[in-house]
Amino acid sequence: MTHPDLKPALHYPPELLLQAQGIRVAFLDVDGVLTDGGLYFSEHGETLKRFNTLDGHGLKLLMQAGITPVVITGRDSLPLRKRLAALGVTHATFGTEDKLPAAQEHLRRLGLDWSQAAAMGDDWPDLPVMQHAAFACAPPNAHAQALAMAHHVTAQRGGEGAARAFCDLLLVAGGHYARLLSQQTS
Repeated sequence: MTHPDLKPALHYPPELLLQAQGIRVAFLDVDGVLTDGGLYFSEHGETLKRFNTLDGHGLKLLMQAGITPVVITGRDSLPLRKRLAALGVTHATFGTEDKLPAAQEHLRRLGLDWSQAAAMGDDWPDLPVMQHAAFACAPPNAHAQALAMAHHVTAQRGGEGAARAFCDLLLVAGGHYARLLSQQTS
C-alpha cells in the first residue's frame, strides 16, 4: 500500500497520455537531451560530459517498466559509454548523424515497430526519428524545428532533467508510474 503522502504528483492532459500510450521503446539523443548540449574539453583534449542523475534514474525506471531506452548519438565518447553501462543501457548507436537507419535497426532487433516508439531529440539530426515515432518530445532549449515536431515539450532543459520528464510521462501513460513509486517507497 502506498503511503498517503506518496500519491503520484504528476498530472498530464488526457489527450497527451493517450498519445504516449503503448510505448515499448524510447529513443534518446545525448547532446542537448541527456546533457546540456555543451562540449567541454580538458587541457589534454579529452571530451567531458555532465549527466543529470534524475535522467539516469528515469532510464532505469523505464527498463523496470519494460520500456527499452535506446541512445542514438552523433558523438562517441568514453564518458558516455561508461555512463550508459553504469545505468544498464545496452541498446545504443554511437557516432552517427544518420539516426533513422540506426533506429530502424534497433526496432528490428527488438521486434517492435514505430507505433510502439517514442523519441526525444533537440536538433535536425533527431527529426527523422521524431517524425516516425508515435510520440515525440523535446526539451525547451531544442532547435525550433524539433520544438515544432514535438508532441510535448518538457519544462526541464536538456541535461537538467528533461529526459527524466520524458521518462515520467511515458511511465504515467503506460500505467507504470504509481506501481514503481510504491515499490521505491515500500
